[in-house]
Amino acid sequence: MRDKKAPLGEHLALLAVKHNLDSAKFFQMLVLTKEKQKTSCGDLSIECRGKKGAGRVFLIRKDSHIVAQLMVPEEFLSSGGNPLMRFMDTEKVHRYLAKKSEAQPRTISDLRVGMCHVNLNAKVLAIPEPSPVYTRFGNNAVVATAIIGDESGTIKLCLWNSQINCISVGDNVEIKNARAFAFKGEKQLRVGTNGVLRARQERAINT
Repeated sequence: MRDKKAPLGEHLALLAVKHNLDSAKFFQMLVLTKEKQKTSCGDLSIECRGKKGAGRVFLIRKDSHIVAQLMVPEEFLSSGGNPLMRFMDTEKVHRYLAKKSEAQPRTISDLRVGMCHVNLNAKVLAIPEPSPVYTRFGNNAVVATAIIGDESGTIKLCLWNSQINCISVGDNVEIKNARAFAFKGEKQLRVGTNGVLRARQERAINT
C-alpha cells in the first residue's frame, strides 16, 4: 500500500525499482493509458479506471495480484520528460536497493550509484600502479583503481593500502558489503571497513 505521506513521484519511482522497470518507460505507460484502457510495462499491467477530479485513477497488477491503486493528477502526467527520475535518489529507494542487494549477488550492470551492501563476483582484469595520497583525515595512504569484470560489463574497484596486495590480475574475486559511488562522474565500487574482498580459494581479507 502507498504511504500517503510520501510524494506520489517517490511511490511511483519505488514501484519501478521494485519491478525492475525503466522509470521513463513506466511513466510513459501511465501517460499513454487512457480511460478504460489497459497497457503493460514489464510484468505489470496498468489499467485506467476513470477520472477523479483533476486526475486519473490507475489500478496496477502483477498477474492477478493488485500492486497499487492510486490517483495521479493530470498536471503530473503532463509534466513532460521523466519526473520520476528526481525521486530515484531518495532515502526510501536507497533503503530498498540496499535491502535487495543483501539478498543476492549482483552483476556489474545492475549497479547504481548509491547502492550499499553490494555482493558481487567478478574477475580482476587490471591493477595499475598504486599512487600515494594524503587523506582528509591527515593520513598517508596508497590507492589503486583496479578494473574488474563479469559477463555483464566492467567497473573500477577502488583499492586502499593492504587491499592492493590481496588480489592479483586474473583472480576471481568475491566482494561483500561494498558500495557503489561516483568519482568525477564515473561509477566505481569500494569495499569499506565492514566489507570483505576475497580471491576465491584464497583466504578472506577483512578491510
